[in-house]
Amino acid sequence: MHQSTCLPAPRRAFSVIALFLLVPLLSACGFNTIPTNEERAKAAWSEVLNQYQRRADLIPNLVETVKGYAAQEKDVLTSVVEARAKATSVQVTPETLTDPNAMKVFQENQAQLTGALSRLLAVVENYPDLKSNQNFLALQSQLEGTENRIAVSRRDYIEAVRVYNTSLRTMPTMIWKWIWFTGNEPYQTFTIEDSAKQTPQVKF
Repeated sequence: MHQSTCLPAPRRAFSVIALFLLVPLLSACGFNTIPTNEERAKAAWSEVLNQYQRRADLIPNLVETVKGYAAQEKDVLTSVVEARAKATSVQVTPETLTDPNAMKVFQENQAQLTGALSRLLAVVENYPDLKSNQNFLALQSQLEGTENRIAVSRRDYIEAVRVYNTSLRTMPTMIWKWIWFTGNEPYQTFTIEDSAKQTPQVKF
């Protein structure tokens, strides 16, 4: 005779009650801390990428505007175009934030683009007509705002990663890493020196 494998009604009720009691207990013990901090770090990184992409999107118009007044500055213009292509060719997705090599290449490429933009904007000083061009002034303002947003998004990401990485290494949340979140690894953060990541000076 076939026997049912279902739990008797009293045991099922007990299991449901135990589950309802266990969920808040796990939450109170920090079970949700690691995944919550991880998602915040991923969201912060997405904002970093959004702002870097915003900067990249501004560059073609900026280069074309400068070229109209300073076509002879071919080397500077070319370096910006090449640096932009290099910077946009490498993306660190939220899924690869634990890869130190990917983060290193990403940072280096973005730093090179920052340097190329700084040189381009320095060249503009030699062209008064360009400095007063309305299209250039609008691009200048947008670039300045974007650089500020990049700085803010980087700061927010660094803090989010600090919180996430700390939760993987400190009690009591590190217990959950040992037991449950065994695949979670610390995220990489920005390591480029301050001197190498200075934002372009766009005020004239």
